[in-house]
Amino acid sequence: MDQAADLDFDLGAFLPYRLNRAAELVSRRFAAQYKARYQMTRPEWRTLAALGACGRMTATEIAAHSSMHKTKVSRAVRALEERRWLKRTEDANDRRTEHLELTALGLRKYREMARLAKAYAQELAALLGEKAVRHLHLGLGAVEKAMIKPGGARDDHRRQA
Repeated sequence: MDQAADLDFDLGAFLPYRLNRAAELVSRRFAAQYKARYQMTRPEWRTLAALGACGRMTATEIAAHSSMHKTKVSRAVRALEERRWLKRTEDANDRRTEHLELTALGLRKYREMARLAKAYAQELAALLGEKAVRHLHLGLGAVEKAMIKPGGARDDHRRQA
């Protein structure tokens, strides 16, 4: 007997699958732009964007903010530091903790990439239509509100990169 028919499960209609797939398609298209222009990986972009939007952070904070594994953040931090786009400062009270922030050059690159991101958002709005984008924002807001537990993870969607 056909196992798929037995389960009567439509993966294509499964919301987590669709959300992930849509995010991947949208993200991949933007990644092609900043990779071509700046030779950056997604973790590097997300790290740069988090620091540019939020200011000084630890790697742990970047990982939580960007939903990235700490290994990816660590590699991204190293790559951005090699470009001289970020600097590390040891915490005065805990030598195991480093604070990360963009250098003047890193801030300039962040601003350039923020303009690229705004242009991409406009491209998506033109592609999808303003009404669809508005509905997407409402729907995603509802998902975030329902999934973020009170007293747990904060509602940082305004700061996401």
